[in-house]
Amino acid sequence: MSGHEKIQRHYDSLGERYDYHYDRSRGRSYHNHLSEHLIKMLPDGGLILDIGCGTGLFVEKYKAVRGGAIGIDISRGMIQQARRRSNGTDFIVGKGESLPFASTSFDAIASLLAFSYIRDPEKMLNEAHRVLKPGGTIAVCTLGKNLLTRCIPAIYHLGEIMQVRHPVVRNFGEHYFNDEEMLELFYCAGFEDVKTNWYSFAHIDMIDPFFTLARHIEPFVERHVPQLAYNICVTGKKPA
Repeated sequence: MSGHEKIQRHYDSLGERYDYHYDRSRGRSYHNHLSEHLIKMLPDGGLILDIGCGTGLFVEKYKAVRGGAIGIDISRGMIQQARRRSNGTDFIVGKGESLPFASTSFDAIASLLAFSYIRDPEKMLNEAHRVLKPGGTIAVCTLGKNLLTRCIPAIYHLGEIMQVRHPVVRNFGEHYFNDEEMLELFYCAGFEDVKTNWYSFAHIDMIDPFFTLARHIEPFVERHVPQLAYNICVTGKKPA
């Protein structure tokens, strides 16, 4: 079974469980925190494409404050749930590496918590560059590679062996990137003015009381020791 097929089958089976994980309690806090940072990186108005949209949680938040959006995801189950959540929004089954849209179709592109699953990040970024309008913005936020995240693939692999019931604890062969690797990927795809920032010290899977403590000190960590944050956010522009 290919990596794409494994991801598809797993997320096809989640549906409402995925929303339960990311839209309740600490999951909502974690997702909202990253969504707010990602939205700040995107322009007001216009049309965005959310790559790896899942059940449409980010699209829903973006549309409430900024503008129109289309979501794409490889999981038909996720797309079905997204359509139930957000009537009047186009959600499409497809891959980030082969976007089914005409060139220069979007004002901006977003991707939240999906980039590490992309099998061919170079191809995905080339496709993103193609479908963006000149001067358009891309903003990606995903788990990054640092001291705290290096052990996550091994934990997920062990969790799969032990058949842990958890929406994302599976061995999907994720690939995490640090600042230098992200900068190289984005510049090689043709983007300019590329910047990286690190956010989120209160990770969704922390147990209490550590999660509560991490939330209290999260603003300090993000400002002063961002290398301890879990998620790397990258923004860039297509030349005008």
